[in-house]
Amino acid sequence: MPPDGFPMIANARMREAALLLLGCGICLGATLPLQKLAAAAGVQPASWVFVSTLGASILLTIGAVARGRAPSPRHRVYYLIAALVSFVIPNLIIYVVIPKIGAGLAGMMFALSPILTLTVASIVARRVPPLLGVVGIVVGLAGVLVIIAFRGDGAGSDTSLRWVLLALCIPVCLASGNVYRSHNWPAGADSLSLASAINIVAAALLLTAVFASGEGVQGLTGVLGVPGLIIAQIIATGANLAMFFRLQQVGGPVYLSQIGYAAAAVGLVAGTLILGETYAPATWAGAVVVVVGVALVTYAQARATPS
Repeated sequence: MPPDGFPMIANARMREAALLLLGCGICLGATLPLQKLAAAAGVQPASWVFVSTLGASILLTIGAVARGRAPSPRHRVYYLIAALVSFVIPNLIIYVVIPKIGAGLAGMMFALSPILTLTVASIVARRVPPLLGVVGIVVGLAGVLVIIAFRGDGAGSDTSLRWVLLALCIPVCLASGNVYRSHNWPAGADSLSLASAINIVAAALLLTAVFASGEGVQGLTGVLGVPGLIIAQIIATGANLAMFFRLQQVGGPVYLSQIGYAAAAVGLVAGTLILGETYAPATWAGAVVVVVGVALVTYAQARATPS
């Protein structure tokens, strides 16, 4: 029997959510060195994201059809809004602002997603969030800020108000997307079929971005020039999305939003083991703080979720 006062152990739903969060963090962390290697090879960003999204959506569609859960055209408005708010708009904004404000400050915007998700979810549900959950989110944010502070790249020099305000749209979109997908989840819909449909729509919209950005056919050809990297990226992205939507279903939008925290910590390990990067001790301390924050939120939600 699990010890009294520690319902997380007994709650199968939250155990699944915790494992899914870890899986998503591992998959996202694995994509970081792949993206870095692709960029070093001269691959253009919009083309890279489009091909990886398209490939992942094909894998997801095959999986959904094999399970007899092919995407339904009845939910096309849901697919379009979720794709735009959750994936396309944040990706396009990040491409615009990173050259202006740098990757460190841009990463900080992603770290704001859990706090904003908790706020939006509380407003939509018209309830005050549990104190322990708020503490866990803030602790996780503190850990991510430590990681960012000790990884500073100094890439950006233009931190004028307009670019910072535009960058702030990233966590707003992510938080809104997290809550929208949960609040409007089609009745009886399968998580894998939704992942498939939303990412097919996202891929179509990203293809438009590839040509609008001027990358065009040359950009797509560049992706094909690194077949090993893009295949690995597609597999990692597909696995992440399959778990991501299931995590949304069992954990809810606030718990889901911590993926950015988990990926930040996993990314440190991936960078060290795969790319030979080195980090200050304070950065590793930040990763430990992230783990503590995730554990607190898991515990808080387990207390609030029936066994």
